[in-house]
Amino acid sequence: MTRTHTPLKASPLRPLALALILGGTMSTAFATDGYFSHGYGMKAKGMGGASVAVAQDGFAGANNPARASFSGNRIEVGGDFFMPDRSASRTGSNMGGFFDAKVESDSKLFLVPEFGFNKTINDRVSAGLTVYGNGGMNTDYAGGQINCGQGPANMLCGSGRLGVDLMQVVLAPTVAYKLNDRHAIGVSALLVHQQFKADGLQFFGQMSSDGTKLTNNGFDTSNGLGVRLGYFGKLNDRVSIGASYSPKISMSKFSDYAGLFAEQGKLDIPENYSVGAAFQATPDVMLAVDYQRINYSGVPAIANPSGNMAFAPLGAANGPGFGWKDVGVIKLGVQWQATPKLALRAGYNKSQNPVTANDVTFNILAPGVITTHVTLGGTYALSPSTEMTVAYMHAPRQSVTGGSIFGGTETIGMSQNSLGLQIGWKF
Repeated sequence: MTRTHTPLKASPLRPLALALILGGTMSTAFATDGYFSHGYGMKAKGMGGASVAVAQDGFAGANNPARASFSGNRIEVGGDFFMPDRSASRTGSNMGGFFDAKVESDSKLFLVPEFGFNKTINDRVSAGLTVYGNGGMNTDYAGGQINCGQGPANMLCGSGRLGVDLMQVVLAPTVAYKLNDRHAIGVSALLVHQQFKADGLQFFGQMSSDGTKLTNNGFDTSNGLGVRLGYFGKLNDRVSIGASYSPKISMSKFSDYAGLFAEQGKLDIPENYSVGAAFQATPDVMLAVDYQRINYSGVPAIANPSGNMAFAPLGAANGPGFGWKDVGVIKLGVQWQATPKLALRAGYNKSQNPVTANDVTFNILAPGVITTHVTLGGTYALSPSTEMTVAYMHAPRQSVTGGSIFGGTETIGMSQNSLGLQIGWKF
C-alpha cells in the first residue's frame, strides 16, 4: 500500500514562534574558531563548516544570505550536544612554586539549539529567518587550589569559583534577490542579544578602573544590530561560488562589567567574511571549500594584549584584554549521495590559533585554542517532505604554554566533541 505524505503547511507565525523559543533557551555555544562555531546548520557542520556556496538548508542568515534564492521552501529545527574539555596548569611559580596549580573546568555538556526557515516568495525574491548562537568564552573552575595569603583561592587568586560565561544569540531575517537564473544577492539583518558573567576575579580589583564592576555581578546583557551581505552564483551546472561579509557589530556596553572589558564594558562582534566554491564532481559527489576570516583585532576587549595592565587599568579604552589575533579558517567538505534517500558527509576545518603565549594567564578564562576539527554527517529522507540530519565533530586537544603573571609557566588546553540532530521539512 502506498502512503501519501502531506507536506507541512507553514504558517507565517510558526517560524517566528520557534525563533523566540530557541532564542530564549539558547545554551552557551562553546564554539571552535575562536568563539565562532565551525559551522551553522547540521549539514554544514557535517562538512567542516563549508557552506558559502552550498544551498541546501535554511541557514542562509548565518552562512550566506544570497543562498536563500536557491534553497527552496523549508524549515529546520535542531540541536547540538557540545562536549568541551578545558584545563589549565601552572608550574615553577614564585616563592618556590607557591602558586602552582592544576584545574579542569566543569560544565562539560551544552545543548545548542538552531533554527532555519526559508521561503520562495516569487521567481525573484526569497526570504527566511535563521536563529543561531556563538559562545566559547565559557569556563567554570572550582576554587581552593592555592593560598594567596588570605585563605584558599582559585587559580587566579580570587575567592570561590573562577570562570566566565559569554552567550550570543543572533536572529537573522533574510531577503535574497535573483539577478537572473544563476546569480543572486542577499542581505540579513543581525539582531544580536548577548549576556555575560564573570566570577572569581577579585585579585584584579586593584588593577581595575572600577572594582565594583569587575566580577561576581551575575549576568549582564547587551544588544546590537548588524548586517550580513551575500552573493551566490552558479557558474555552470557543476560549479557554484559564494561570498558573504559582516562588518563589526557595535554592541551596547556590559555596564555591570565596565571595570573588566576595555572601553568600559564594550564587547563588539568582530568583522568577518567568507568566500567559497562548490564543485559537483560526479552526479553523486559534491566537493566544497570555504575560506573565512575573523578580525578579532578590531575589538579592543578581545584583542588588547594582557600586558597593557602595565600602563592602563582594566576597563579603560586601552586596558588589558585577551590578546586574541585575527584568524583565517579553511573549511573542506565532501557530500556523497549514497542512495536516493541517504546523503553522507565528511569535513575538515583548520584555523589559526587566536591565543598567543604572551596572554596565557588571561586566557585561562577563555581558552579558545582549538585549531583542527574533523567532522562526519548524514541526511536520511524519512519521506518526500521530511528529513533527518546528524553531524559529529571531533577537535583533538590543543594547548598553548607561556609565562605567568604569577611567575613560572602556564598551559591552557582544550579538546572538543559534538553530536547534533536536526529535523527538516520541505513545503
